[in-house]
Amino acid sequence: MKVESVLDLIGSTPMVGIHELSPNPNVKIYLKLEGQNPAGSIKDRIALALITDAEKRGVLKPGGTVLESSSGNTGIGLAMVCRLRGYRLVVVVADNVTKERIDLLKSFGAEIIFSPGKLGSNGAIVRAKELSANNPEWVLLYQYGNEANSLAHEETTGPEILEDCPEIDIFVAGLGTSGTLMGVSRFFRKAKPEVKIVAVEPPTGESVTGLRSLDDGFIPEIFDAELIDRKIMIRSQESLEMTRELLNTCGIFVGVSTGAVVAGAVKQAQQMDSGTIVVISPDSGWKYLSAGVWTDSLDDVVSTSETINFW
Repeated sequence: MKVESVLDLIGSTPMVGIHELSPNPNVKIYLKLEGQNPAGSIKDRIALALITDAEKRGVLKPGGTVLESSSGNTGIGLAMVCRLRGYRLVVVVADNVTKERIDLLKSFGAEIIFSPGKLGSNGAIVRAKELSANNPEWVLLYQYGNEANSLAHEETTGPEILEDCPEIDIFVAGLGTSGTLMGVSRFFRKAKPEVKIVAVEPPTGESVTGLRSLDDGFIPEIFDAELIDRKIMIRSQESLEMTRELLNTCGIFVGVSTGAVVAGAVKQAQQMDSGTIVVISPDSGWKYLSAGVWTDSLDDVVSTSETINFW
């Protein structure tokens, strides 16, 4: 493959079978490796889409300042795009995200404003809105309410999945901003309506790395419940166990949210006679090494997950 810009490498990510983890030999499970995007996560897709949309609408001018709240992945993707397109980027980040994410944001030139870690991503959202109100010349992209988020997945992620795996029966992804689920669902509602869309989320009040529960009080504006066929609850320990299992059994080094959605896919497979499941892996494991996900005792990592914001 030969491209003219690193931005041309966004998308067209590979898909790999993880059938060893399926509880039913008649159910195949494939994992789409979004960590293969140039800045390391599925958020590269929406970063490019959000910036391009703001440019087309005329709200983002040459040399302008972009503002967004993020726990890392969206911010890192935006930092890459902004660096290449000449924009200043200000990212609001909870002060308990992993060190690797902060280092990557700084490496790409992003300016970081911290929000209290105990308030999680919701606190970062509130702080970003305050900054936007006080700095009206800044462009708040607001991934949670920006339709360019889900449109990126409707136009790229969904078609890629169908092209690589036309036999797909079930699509599974984690519930975060909900952009991936909404966009892929809209695509399949048109292209292959029989495909069922499954969202993975934590139980109410419990922190699961990479996921959010809608019952905890914040519902992204782009979320549409009618585009989801089923929700599966996954707890923090389950997600961490599966993250390790993916490495130990399949040799796949991915982030903790991938462990959660794969655990959800395994539960889905238990209820099927046969078929094919496609699961989104949002990122690889590099940004989680300092949290001891693979090296510390499981009890210690579960305890740590209550104080570190992985999302």
